[in-house]
Amino acid sequence: MEVVDWGLARSTARSFAPRGPGGTPEDARSAVAELRALARYAVDPVRERTGLDAGHAPGAIVVDRGAWVDSNVDGFRVVLAPLLERMATEQPGVVTTVGSRLTAVELGGVLAYLSGKVLGQYEAFTTSSTGRLLLVAPNIVAAERHLDVDTRDFRLWICLHEETHRVQFSAVPWLSQHLVGEIHDYLALSEIGVGDSLKRLMQGLGSIVAAVRGDAGASLVDAVQSEDQREVFDRITALMSLLEGHADHVMDEVGPEIVPSVAQIRERFEKRRGEPGAVDGLARRLLGLDAKMRQYTEGRSFVSHVVDAVGRDGFNRVWTSPETLPTRDEVLDPAAWCTRVVPDLLA
Repeated sequence: MEVVDWGLARSTARSFAPRGPGGTPEDARSAVAELRALARYAVDPVRERTGLDAGHAPGAIVVDRGAWVDSNVDGFRVVLAPLLERMATEQPGVVTTVGSRLTAVELGGVLAYLSGKVLGQYEAFTTSSTGRLLLVAPNIVAAERHLDVDTRDFRLWICLHEETHRVQFSAVPWLSQHLVGEIHDYLALSEIGVGDSLKRLMQGLGSIVAAVRGDAGASLVDAVQSEDQREVFDRITALMSLLEGHADHVMDEVGPEIVPSVAQIRERFEKRRGEPGAVDGLARRLLGLDAKMRQYTEGRSFVSHVVDAVGRDGFNRVWTSPETLPTRDEVLDPAAWCTRVVPDLLA
């Protein structure tokens, strides 16, 4: 018996996922077609701006909320595998039918809520050799209506951000496994007894719900983190700040050239990010990064500073190996990263 009834988690999330933003079938088909076209269009500007080539990696896939749920149930299985295997092996008595189903319902409820918020997501947590970039069409349509912005401009702006994530993981072959490995290391360092793991996991899921409802101090990390895990957590925080900041930097650098209303979109979108319940990706809330670090603004500031100081190619040394990634302190002090990694390029 598995610790989590994954089939029940999937069906629960699908059943309770919010309905779409409304519209005719023709409206839906038109939105999907335009998102596909804009995702393809975003490939060249992002490649030219980043200097990174994703090669023949799969392009973006436009999905509905149910397909996003399916992807993230599989992602949770990958991320939580070490913890759940440890529980099932060392203390099989803690795994019961009731517990397995209760955990599944909790997880399904969280995913159902998030399925109505996430605009796009790269599948970094996957058992396949290559992840996919997902664009969640009903959420993008709902967001553009809520923000009252130009439809095509907003969709292209989102595609630029998400395409940058696809390029990051596709052009840097070690990145995905490195991120998964860091999270597995984080779970492996848990000091709590395995008999308490299920309880902690349930508390963590409850913290996710609180976080997505707008509680700035709630996070899964705070619910389960031990002292020994903080060093690993800081590395994960720095990496996620880099990834999100880089994507924001690229979309804003490319935006003025091909997205006429980019200034209005950025202003309104930043306000949306601060609203209770606004969620841009599962990892943000899963890892509690909103409460720990203003990853978008700090990450974007880091990337902009480094690019200004040593150029795009100098910045791209960040993708050389895990050792060239910025530390959490270096994200806040980009000059220190430059001194450590690219001293030869400093004037």
